[in-house]
Amino acid sequence: MRTLITGGVKSGKSSYALVLARAFPAPRRFLATAQALDEEMREKIARHQAERGEDFVTVEEPLDIHERLAERMVLDCVPLWLNNMLYYGREAEVDRVVAELLRLLPADIVIVTNEVGLGFVPADPLSRRYGNSLGRVNAALAAACDRVVLMVAGLPLDVKRPA
Repeated sequence: MRTLITGGVKSGKSSYALVLARAFPAPRRFLATAQALDEEMREKIARHQAERGEDFVTVEEPLDIHERLAERMVLDCVPLWLNNMLYYGREAEVDRVVAELLRLLPADIVIVTNEVGLGFVPADPLSRRYGNSLGRVNAALAAACDRVVLMVAGLPLDVKRPA
């Protein structure tokens, strides 16, 4: 099943993604988009790796996520991928990569993203472009997925269920 998990920061998205993906038969894969650019991110990545344990084969890809898709995978996380695309000057490629990702989307995948648009409007143009772009990507992913889950305070709320 194709599942999109969205929610706020520290709402339990990644942990719940692992719970769902552990129901996939082995081998299970984890597509990590994060890069260890500072000490805080290195620590966060280490915590996530420890939480996954030996249950997943980790594939690291900060940019060309469509090229690394596989069955029985967790893709974590779309917001960091989008950040990477902007950081490396590849903003113009976002729509193309998303279109390819949707075309190649495996039957069994759990995708983690952050919910945007529930709070204030950012003051600077780059932040507004980022939020608008992530909102569009999330909408496209939600349309392509069988199930959409909103995490609130560690609780999964089904927004879209399989027909």
